[in-house]
Amino acid sequence: MTPDAFHRAALGLKAVTCDVKWGADQVYSVGGKMFAVAGPIGDPDLTYAFKASEVAFEMLTQSGIARPAPYLARAKWVKLVAADTLPDDDLKAYLGRAHSIVAATLTRKLRAELGLPV
Repeated sequence: MTPDAFHRAALGLKAVTCDVKWGADQVYSVGGKMFAVAGPIGDPDLTYAFKASEVAFEMLTQSGIARPAPYLARAKWVKLVAADTLPDDDLKAYLGRAHSIVAATLTRKLRAELGLPV
C-alpha cells in the first residue's frame, strides 16, 4: 500500500486525527489514542505499524509478515516488515480493526461525542 493510500484509508475511519510525531512518522489516533503509524515518511524503508488483536498479533508475527513493534509490543502492536507485505484490502481491514480496538477503550461519553458506537 502506498503512503497516500494508507493515509486515505486511516483518515476514512470515523473520528480519526493525524499528526506528525518523532520527526517524520504520521500517527493516526481516535479520541487522542493512537491506533496506527506510518513512517518515516519519505524514507525508502517506510513501513506501517498498528494495534492488533491478540490472535492477529500472533498470526502476523509468527508468519513473518510483521514483527512486534518497538516499544509497543507489550500492547500488541505489530510493525510490518515492508510497506507492501499485505494486500491493500487486508491492510485496510487491519486498520479498521485497530481503530475499533482502540475506540472501544474510550469512555462512553467520549465515544458518544465522537459519534462512535457506545
